[in-house]
Amino acid sequence: MGTRRIPLPGVGTQYDIASRDGRHISVVAHEDGRRFIGFFDPEDPDACQGTVALDAEEAARLASILAPQKPSVTLHDGELELDLVTERIPIEPDSPYRGRPMGDTRARTRTGASIVAVLRRTGAHPSPGPDFRLEAGDTLLVVGTREGVADLADIIGGP
Repeated sequence: MGTRRIPLPGVGTQYDIASRDGRHISVVAHEDGRRFIGFFDPEDPDACQGTVALDAEEAARLASILAPQKPSVTLHDGELELDLVTERIPIEPDSPYRGRPMGDTRARTRTGASIVAVLRRTGAHPSPGPDFRLEAGDTLLVVGTREGVADLADIIGGP
């Protein structure tokens, strides 16, 4: 797989990616956070087949989905085997927990997953307590089983 980085003065940066099977994708990262994804014909890398425009929030959500997850940790204790995953869950502006204390989520009680840190533009907040207020734009760093983390993402996202 090859990646080429092309500066676009006054606009941002273009990243061209050629996958191992010869497919071509281009991402234009604008300085204001917008992203454009272009799909190219493997037979003609100069011919764009289509584009998708993403605002900064959409790009962040897609990146969190596409980012390689840390491998599951398998803990062996006799016959007990537990697979844990670490995932980032964004607090969207329409989340029912925006502006509320983290304890209101009842994350561990409802899902078994633990919120181990809250990432905010101003910095990381490790081991936040139940009184820590969540804000739109925060990202929860969550550890738990794959099912528990997925359940917590659904709860944080709301109905």
